[in-house]
Amino acid sequence: MTAISAHTASSPTAVDPAALHTPVIAWFDSNARDLPWRRPEAGAWGVMVSEFMLQQTPVNRVLPVYEQWLSRWPRPADLAAEAPGEAVRAWGRLGYPRRALRLHGAAQAITERHGGDVPREHAQLLSLPGIGEYTAAAVASFAYGQRHAVLDTNVRRVFARAVAGVQYPPNATTAAERKLARSLLPEDAPTAARWAASSMELGALICTAKNEGCVRCPIADRCAWRLAGKPAYEGPARRGQTYAGTDRQVRGKLLAVLREAVAPVPQVVLDAVWDEPVQRTRALDGLVADGLVEPMENGVYRLPQSRA
Repeated sequence: MTAISAHTASSPTAVDPAALHTPVIAWFDSNARDLPWRRPEAGAWGVMVSEFMLQQTPVNRVLPVYEQWLSRWPRPADLAAEAPGEAVRAWGRLGYPRRALRLHGAAQAITERHGGDVPREHAQLLSLPGIGEYTAAAVASFAYGQRHAVLDTNVRRVFARAVAGVQYPPNATTAAERKLARSLLPEDAPTAARWAASSMELGALICTAKNEGCVRCPIADRCAWRLAGKPAYEGPARRGQTYAGTDRQVRGKLLAVLREAVAPVPQVVLDAVWDEPVQRTRALDGLVADGLVEPMENGVYRLPQSRA
């Protein structure tokens, strides 16, 4: 039996949630980073933009792009009025550029269906293009102070260690993790929203994937993993990310040329980006299929101009 199956996240009764809430929230109050999307002036749109950008991208890379984005498009309607290619261009090198198209689509839907205001209701958020369960819960919690379980990688790791007693959570979020997260939520909405932000920050700064800072952790004395002697992870192999030589790298190089261009780009210019023609063609075809690039007549390409 692996460590994951021996210590499942489906047994929340072993933990007193209040014993976690108080020290973690107090730690957050004293140690939280001053991030622009946490400030009141960010509003729900600022929170939503940050959540799209922060998926699989570290804070230090997001910050300059976020500031430029909100300066250019302070409201959803401002972004919706632009061509989707401008969102892709402004996304820069954050990676996973389909997020830019999804955020543009969400801005259009917010403008058309909700009068330009990010909706408050979880179900309405979930109905927006590009919004999944995590993002809907995060916006409802962080922007509107509602009571939702917000499960990102950092929170899942904190819960895996503190409660389940394992080093890492499963590769994909499980029903047991969601059940545990709901069981740990404070009853009142403002405290629940604070708990969501606090547990996420704890995972980002202290309970990190490597070189965890247990000596600085506010719940080290009640962490199941630490108290068990920090048993090594025994679950399925954890996925690693490679970049060099992959189609992702080729796609990034092609998009970089198109982002910098002020006019449509000829095929011959894109051909110079990558020597291997089969991979280059596959990457370009993928960008077209994903709606990130528009082919035009005479073998030239541009960022997408057509609105959904």
